Amino acid sequence: MSQAFDVVVIGGGPGGYIAAIRAAQLGFKVACIDEWKNAAGGPAPGGTCTNVGCIPSKALLQSSEHFEHANHHFADHGISTGKVTMDVAKMIARKDGVVKQNNDGILYLFKKNKVTFFHGRGSFVAAAEGGYQIKVAGAAEEVISGKQVVIATGSNARQLPGAEFDEVNILSNDGALRVGATPKKLGVIGSGVIGLEMGSVWRRLGAEVTILEALPTFLGAADEGVAKEALKVFTKQGLKIELGVKISEVKNGKKGVSVAYTNAKGEAVSLDVDKLIVSIGRVPNTIGLNPDAVGLKLDERGAIVVDDECRTNLPGVWAVGDVVRGPMLAHKAEEEGVAVAERMAGQHGHVNFNTIPWVIYTSPEIAWVGKTEQQLKAEGVAYKAGQFPFLANGRARALGDTTGFVKILADAKTDEILGVHIIGPMASELIAEAVMAMEFKASAEDIARICHAHPSLSESTKEAALAVDKRTLNF
Repeated sequence: MSQAFDVVVIGGGPGGYIAAIRAAQLGFKVACIDEWKNAAGGPAPGGTCTNVGCIPSKALLQSSEHFEHANHHFADHGISTGKVTMDVAKMIARKDGVVKQNNDGILYLFKKNKVTFFHGRGSFVAAAEGGYQIKVAGAAEEVISGKQVVIATGSNARQLPGAEFDEVNILSNDGALRVGATPKKLGVIGSGVIGLEMGSVWRRLGAEVTILEALPTFLGAADEGVAKEALKVFTKQGLKIELGVKISEVKNGKKGVSVAYTNAKGEAVSLDVDKLIVSIGRVPNTIGLNPDAVGLKLDERGAIVVDDECRTNLPGVWAVGDVVRGPMLAHKAEEEGVAVAERMAGQHGHVNFNTIPWVIYTSPEIAWVGKTEQQLKAEGVAYKAGQFPFLANGRARALGDTTGFVKILADAKTDEILGVHIIGPMASELIAEAVMAMEFKASAEDIARICHAHPSLSESTKEAALAVDKRTLNF
């Protein structure tokens, strides 16, 4: 007889494993199905984020940043190192170790919270009395049942027609994290988060990096002021970024990849590289889910259709994360996972899409939450802005990293914070204060009146809040 559960979660990424744990905490009997495998064929829960996304990319960014500091910045601190070399294989091995620690951590959390884990691919079989039958295709195939189902199957890298991934020369985010040696020339199609982060890693290690972007603007989702500063800094660092290009043809050969494209001036250009990373977005993953077996509704993009509370068209079936509408961010998936578990328990789960932070972990880091200036202008919202440069921040000077600024946008009448945009050191950490402030409907004056530790980078946030009222103290 098949095992029966109150809740079956399909997918063990950030949305799925968090939903499973929270549901278990709320007293449900929970199963989580995930098919990711490690090099030895064992379970590797954590989804794209843990295995080929957020976590491994940060490990490589950290290693490459250490290398860059040793080569270019240690001397400023009086540190002499002699010739510094990078063992790429060891760097990749460290990255793999960090990933495994996270995989093992999730398996421990399942055990701690009494979540039953199934290693394999989950798919719908049929609706059953009081729930659904779910097949687990793993080492041994079995069918389990769940009164309620949470789909958290994530997303896959979008392929460029005519440039299919072979993960040897033409790379997705997965292959980009497993390059065995620094390529002499690296091409990147797409100047989004993955393209900029991976481009930065290999540029620091000595690759000549060219980023090709189809859009005429750089980082169109970010605040224009931040995007302009970022483009200037990345170009100065050595990233060659071309905007407004149209890819004509991609040829994958034994010695590398040739990319033919038309640049913004309409000129035909050919770029020859050793490796090509294609980073043009991601698509919802419903491969093998068998939605037709139960009549699960998908939209024209292949995403699962849900309402504001992540309910699908089927009773008792929910979906969260990259496989539904909204930003494809791990922390958004986590918040939806918690909210769904609480809604199943009759509570009022909460996800505020207006206060979801965005981060790009380049150097300088880029982070923002809320509205950009261009959005406020387009919506006709009267606002006031305050900006403070890290150049005037004592801690940033001591760190030796004074690039960038903090910008705060507030309602012209009420002073409520509408958006915060940061480019500079530790922006990923600084943005948390802004998220909390906006969640509590704080005003710029509220942040300006809060005592911030000195010397700290966070003082730049306080000063930007003061600048909203044109009364900065240190600039």
